[in-house]
Amino acid sequence: MSTGTKIPVVFLWHMHQPDYRDCVTGTYYFPWTYLHAIKDYVDMAAHLEAHPECKAVFNFVPILIEQLDDYARQLNANLETGSAIKDPLLALLTDAERPSPGSPEFLDLLEKCTRANRDRIIDRFSPFRQLVHMLDAWRQDDDLPCYFNQQFLTDLAMWYHLGWLAETVRRKDLRVSELQEQGTGFTDEQRRTLLTVIAELMSDLLPRYKRLAESGQAEIITSPYAHPIVPLLQDFKTTREAMPDAPLPAASHYPGGNTRAAWHLQKGLEVFELHFGFKPKGCWASEGAVSDATLEALGEAGFRWTATGDSVMHHSLKQQQNQSAADDINQHPDKRHREFTVADKSVGVFFRDDGLSDKIGFEYANWHADDAVGDFLHHLENIADSASDPKSCVISIIMDGENAWEYYPENAYYFLDTLYARLADHPRLYTTTYSEWLERKPTPVELAGLCAGSWVYGTFSTWIAHVEKNKAWDMLCQAKTEYDEVVEAGTLDAETLALATEQLALCEGSDWFWWFGDYNPSDSVRDFDYLFRQHISNLYQLIGKKAPPKIDQPISKGSGTPANGGVMRQGHMDGGQ
Repeated sequence: MSTGTKIPVVFLWHMHQPDYRDCVTGTYYFPWTYLHAIKDYVDMAAHLEAHPECKAVFNFVPILIEQLDDYARQLNANLETGSAIKDPLLALLTDAERPSPGSPEFLDLLEKCTRANRDRIIDRFSPFRQLVHMLDAWRQDDDLPCYFNQQFLTDLAMWYHLGWLAETVRRKDLRVSELQEQGTGFTDEQRRTLLTVIAELMSDLLPRYKRLAESGQAEIITSPYAHPIVPLLQDFKTTREAMPDAPLPAASHYPGGNTRAAWHLQKGLEVFELHFGFKPKGCWASEGAVSDATLEALGEAGFRWTATGDSVMHHSLKQQQNQSAADDINQHPDKRHREFTVADKSVGVFFRDDGLSDKIGFEYANWHADDAVGDFLHHLENIADSASDPKSCVISIIMDGENAWEYYPENAYYFLDTLYARLADHPRLYTTTYSEWLERKPTPVELAGLCAGSWVYGTFSTWIAHVEKNKAWDMLCQAKTEYDEVVEAGTLDAETLALATEQLALCEGSDWFWWFGDYNPSDSVRDFDYLFRQHISNLYQLIGKKAPPKIDQPISKGSGTPANGGVMRQGHMDGGQ
């Protein structure tokens, strides 16, 4: 049993969106970056600010940082000079020319203004619900003409953005309250008011997190630049460490993968330091995907710590045939809540408590906030009370910081507020950051090696080892080979080479591979399939090569209905601990 020592809890909130821009035109294909920013990134900062006794770790992926900065610049430029905003959905709040009512482009915008959680966002607001119901009725009757005019689109776009606003903003900003009371019939001036609110939120977002870091309340960390699965760049065969019979791509390896992995780490650091002004100590390897080689690369890049799912720990113990250690950890769950070191690697590893983290991500949304927090703290207290080495114990709660909250009432306002409030004065628990905790020089647990895997099931099955995912890898390998040939020939000028290299990085991102597969919803699969092939097509264009015909053929269709729309996955295959 533990003494009266308080046990530290670290919340690591992961913020990530892939690059939705067309590198040639600068146009955004999808709005998810700024929508999650004005809803989730704003709320997560506000909740921590409201509880100065609490601390947390936030991970901002570099490609997300660049997009947040780009949106802020475009918004401010539009308000100052009227310059165009290169996001068709956000541009609906500006004076930009619109497509004609009834045109395919007009109908597409109407449809995009309904992409939100029906129960928690659309149906919460009566005017929004009524507008969407009118659109639904028209969709269901092929004989009805399109009677929607520009005012209808304005009202729908206004409510779409009002619905996506942070709850902490909704409760404090009188401008937002007045707009919500308006209901419908919004004017040009009111459109500009909402655009101004969004511009203010976007402009202060990264500075806001920087202030939290400077105050010591938050630790801000980075990831590889475009969020690639680093172990797969380094060696496809690492997949078989946790999945011995996994089918792999036809290509034996990703060309120049180790060099590309190092490039993503270095580029990620450059982007992070440019915007935050300091070098981070921690790195969330994309999707918690780690291997021995990845730890080596993280150490060479100067990082002190990383993290992943606890299934990786269990697989690592099994791989070493260290049954006694595995049994010990299974019988004493507190022992997995430690820093782990791997052989001669300089980077410490923290293993996520998958069971508790997934309770927040997948279970508590339908609980009353007080009951959910009470249950969560009960589990934390059990770990604290059984800690065999309180001074070396740290409980890791690591999860998506953006996608879970739309499934909670009021964007999890009551849950997050209650959670931080209860932890702020808890007699047995306190919140901290990994780097602050490491200053105590705790005693780590040593592993002889790491079984390659991720925070999803402890494997790489989400990104490889499926016929469609492997097909996408082969398509990327072919493009990379042709890129290498052009670089070797020296035919590109410096500017084009830089653009092509960054475009290649976007193609290497994890998100495209995540969505391929028949278990994902068809709409999302279609969108990400298209964007992946568009990114590769743009790469061919930049290197002056003709893209192969297969680039025009969809890779995947999708037909599944996964939990939370497929944007999050649980740490364990069975969803349990």
